[in-house]
Amino acid sequence: MTDTYTPPKVWTWNQGNGGEFASINRPIAGATHDKDLAVGDHPFQLYSLATPNGVKVTVMLEELLAAGHSGAEYDAWLINIGEGDQFSSGFVSVNPNSKIPALMDHSTTPPTRIFESGAILLHLAEKFDAFLPSDPAKRPEMLSWLFWQMGSAPYLGGGFGHFYSYAPEKWEYPIDRFAMETKRQLDVLDRQLAENTYISGEEYTIADMAIWAWYGQLVLGRLYSAAEFLDVESYKHLQRWAKVIDARPAVSRGRMVNRAFGELETQLRERHDASDFDTKTQDKLEAASS
Repeated sequence: MTDTYTPPKVWTWNQGNGGEFASINRPIAGATHDKDLAVGDHPFQLYSLATPNGVKVTVMLEELLAAGHSGAEYDAWLINIGEGDQFSSGFVSVNPNSKIPALMDHSTTPPTRIFESGAILLHLAEKFDAFLPSDPAKRPEMLSWLFWQMGSAPYLGGGFGHFYSYAPEKWEYPIDRFAMETKRQLDVLDRQLAENTYISGEEYTIADMAIWAWYGQLVLGRLYSAAEFLDVESYKHLQRWAKVIDARPAVSRGRMVNRAFGELETQLRERHDASDFDTKTQDKLEAASS
C-alpha cells in the first residue's frame, strides 16, 4: 500500500491508465468485430507480428525451408495488434486468447489450429522431425528449456519491459523487482551456455529459437533499450550464443517477417514467397509507389 493508492474492494477497468500499448489488452475475451482471415496457397497460414513471440515461429519456418523441408512453405499475414486485428472474429477463431502468433495447418483435414508460440514450434518440429535432439534421451532436456522460456518470458516482457519502457510513469520498485529477476534469468542462461554450445546441448533446436527471440535479442541490444541498464555485456557465454544464432541466414529472414516497425529495409510485412525478401520489403514497396 502507498499513500496515493489503496485498491478498491472490487476492481474496475480504467481504460486510460494503461500507458503505451494499453489498447492491446482488455479484461474480457472474445471478438470485437467481424472480419475473416485471409488464406493463401501454402500449407501453413501464419497470423502474426514480429514481436519476440512472433519471431520464434517465423525463424522456425525459415529454418525448415532452409533445411530443405519444402512442405513448410507458408503465408504470413500481418496482425496489427495496435489496431485491434487480434480481436477480429477470424483471429479469435484461431486463437481464443487473442494473442499472436496463431497458425493454421492446412496440410490436415480439417485444418488444424495451433496457438501459443511454444506449441507452434513443437507442432512444426514433430511434423517435420526437425530441430529436435537426435538422441531421444535428450529430448526432455530440450523440452525443459522450451517450457522454461514460456514460463520465464512474462517476467521479461510483461514485467521488466513494461515497467522499464512502457509504463506511463517510472516506478523504482517494479523496475528493481523485474530487473532483478531478468538478470537472474540471464545468469541462468549464461551458466548453462558456459558448458554447452546450444541451450540444451550440442544441437541447435527449437529451444534455442524460442529463447533467442527474447533473451538473445535482449543481450544484442534490440529490446527495450535496456542493454546498458542490464549490463548485458557481462554475460559472455550468452553473448557468444546470441551472436552465433543471429548470424544464421534463416534467423535474419525470420526477424523480417511480419515486421511493421524499425528500418524499412528490415520490414517484410507479409510473406508469401521466398522472393518477397528481395522484392517486397517496405523500402522497396514505398519507393515503387512514390
